[in-house]
Amino acid sequence: MNLYDATVPIFTKFLGNVDRFLDKAVAHAEAKKFDPEVFVNARLAPDQFPLKGQIQGACDTAKYACAKLTGTEPPSHPDTEQTLADLRARIRTCVAYVEGFSRDDFAGAEERRCGHSWMKGQTMRGGDYLDHYVLPNFHFHVTTAYAILRHNGVGLGKTDLLAPLPLIT
Repeated sequence: MNLYDATVPIFTKFLGNVDRFLDKAVAHAEAKKFDPEVFVNARLAPDQFPLKGQIQGACDTAKYACAKLTGTEPPSHPDTEQTLADLRARIRTCVAYVEGFSRDDFAGAEERRCGHSWMKGQTMRGGDYLDHYVLPNFHFHVTTAYAILRHNGVGLGKTDLLAPLPLIT
């Protein structure tokens, strides 16, 4: 399997789902008559990133993964988002960047050495980087964004997180 299949379609699908979470969050706030912007800084625990940090983390994980696995430099996206509109723009920017990669760009990605500054000079094989760091980290941030909104009363269900599924008839 080309690592494109485990990255670009997954990242775009789940970031699209996060954007739809925000639609439901706004609708919930409007129905309850409170400012939906309070969700931006909502969090599950005092020592955990708020919603904006979870969305930034999911976007950054997707962006860096595609860049590292294809041997390219990722764009810089400072974490300056302060509103739901800012977060939606971050999602759109990330999705557009990720969608710019082709299957051919991922040739050799399985064995390409991938590293970050936090790895302190060490690297991982591309396939291991994807399996042991990227996908778990990406899904952690997406799921935590879901959990923050759900904890705050937004009517999200499992299908909001997982759908659409690539079912075969």
